[in-house]
Amino acid sequence: MLDQNQLKMRKIDKAIVHCTDTPSTMDIGTAEIDQWHKERGWRCIGYHYVIRRDGTIEVGRTEDNQGAHCKGQNRNSIGICWVGGKGEDNRTKAQTESLKKLLKSLRARYKGITIHGHNQFSEKTCPNFDVKEFLKNEVLV
Repeated sequence: MLDQNQLKMRKIDKAIVHCTDTPSTMDIGTAEIDQWHKERGWRCIGYHYVIRRDGTIEVGRTEDNQGAHCKGQNRNSIGICWVGGKGEDNRTKAQTESLKKLLKSLRARYKGITIHGHNQFSEKTCPNFDVKEFLKNEVLV
């Protein structure tokens, strides 16, 4: 991960968790999502991080670049997307552990950051689990 001091940073006060809405058998990463987003006319992948099925965290957009992942929230947020979630919470244990690790890192670097599910800002079910409940059960500090 990049050192915050190396970046010309924008104000970040939210992390927003997404899912790819793909079957659990489909293990994709930033390259595939980047292609999908370009096909939609975007300049590149909209997420800052992607968590693959094996728990590998891949960097999409760098944190100093505004995301394209949540309408009305992109300017001041970090977009995190876990691979899977086709209508259900089918995260692997490795993905859950990587998500916790990434969220801890973001909280350490961005004091006061709040963590949300995409569904808190849209009609979508994404990320297909209750982020508020997840945060209650996990120690991320």
